[in-house]
Amino acid sequence: MMIETAVEQDDDLMMAYMDGEEPSIEDIKRCLRKGTRDCSFFPTFCGSAFKNKGMQLVLDAVVDYLPSPTEVDPQPLTDKETGEPTGEVATVSADEPLRALAFKIMDDRFGALTFIRIYSGVMKKGDTILNAATGKTERIGRMVEMQADQRNELTSAQAGDIIAVVGMKNVQTGHTLCDVKHECTLEPMIFPTPVISIAVSPKDKGGSEKMGIAIGKMVAEDPSFQVETDEDSGETILKGMGELHLDIKVDILKRTYGVDLIVGQPQVAYRETITQPVEDSFTHKKQSGGSGQFGKIDYRIKPGEPNSGFTFSSTVVGGNVPKEFWPAIEKGFAGMMENGVLAGFPTLDVEVELFDGAFHAVDSSAIAFEIAAKGAFRQSMPKAGPQLLEPIMKVDVFTPEDHVGDVIGDLNRRRGMIKDQQAGATGVRIKGDVPLSEMFGYIGTLRTMTSGRGQFSMEFAHYAPCPANVAEKVIAEVKERNAKK
Repeated sequence: MMIETAVEQDDDLMMAYMDGEEPSIEDIKRCLRKGTRDCSFFPTFCGSAFKNKGMQLVLDAVVDYLPSPTEVDPQPLTDKETGEPTGEVATVSADEPLRALAFKIMDDRFGALTFIRIYSGVMKKGDTILNAATGKTERIGRMVEMQADQRNELTSAQAGDIIAVVGMKNVQTGHTLCDVKHECTLEPMIFPTPVISIAVSPKDKGGSEKMGIAIGKMVAEDPSFQVETDEDSGETILKGMGELHLDIKVDILKRTYGVDLIVGQPQVAYRETITQPVEDSFTHKKQSGGSGQFGKIDYRIKPGEPNSGFTFSSTVVGGNVPKEFWPAIEKGFAGMMENGVLAGFPTLDVEVELFDGAFHAVDSSAIAFEIAAKGAFRQSMPKAGPQLLEPIMKVDVFTPEDHVGDVIGDLNRRRGMIKDQQAGATGVRIKGDVPLSEMFGYIGTLRTMTSGRGQFSMEFAHYAPCPANVAEKVIAEVKERNAKK
């Protein structure tokens, strides 16, 4: 089968093979080279760089089968604004203007190394070049040719070369470097979005700053590795392409930067809302020598429209609550919305209407009415049928056809709602809505079910009510966490 696949690249050789003539090794290699260059197939090798097993075969294959820079289709140039091809290409020639792509950043003990592939033109030490992505110029300092951890100093490089430049400041992976007089943009690199995340924190207090600096360097090196700080929990969240990817990042932080981390699942950003309207009254009265504090409000709290957040209105007539105090009342309610009554999560989609109240000519103040609003929130929200909301993710799973049933069954077990299935040439796309809390570790399960061929992406869709059993568990976990603090 393998020989047949190879000789399909040459009709004469194919006919001779069908007639029983064995092709020579040189002929097979020539066909493999042509098929590889045309992306008709992809020679695959097994081995391990760790024990140096099979590496020689891989390097021989690079020489035998991969095309030289002049044999591949020239790299298209794109429009900087739209990203669409302009119709021009970066012809591989030293006589053309300089066009190069920074494809890797590596932090080194001597400084940052920027790996660059030169598509056309010549790059010399001391040249001033333009970074098309930022619009800024950079001066080429030290240029080196890398051979494992050995560096050979260079004074110039030309189309087809892969080199590293030491100490470039504002260049990131995927940036185009070009001649100052001939600005252009090479086809951008597309990085997949992360599919898995973990929460990390340093084991000791002194590790926070070291962790921040180290992670900053690692993000610059690897665009498929992302970091964010969760606004709700304050956790540092690392995001990557799989469990192994993140395991390696944690290991690098420990071995290279000396930062020991505590690793766990990220906390889900739950929200709270209410399910029934309440009409209530609250009076704040405090007397402690001199002028006191007084504010009485009559109000209605009711569920708002989905995604409406918090809305406040006043229908007070007759000056029972003077207008100058309304903003203070709104501020009091809005401030309390940050911490719900069930588990302290922010409260969404609530309408508050102030319809009556009372004030005292001396004792009433903006502060008194703000405190009254806060007390009113604590008093009335538990009566309004508070409910926990969980983030629902829009999930898009790609799987080979023979695993569709397994994937759908697994999503259903995760409380998912399947919305759509689309059959393609190489597999099936399954789209659905699944709670975020059920998606941790999903990539591992998916790859196991699909023999490593499944992929998925997800993005936030909306908040939806939690089932009672899930809500009880979340509330209990929050109370336990707070008790430990």
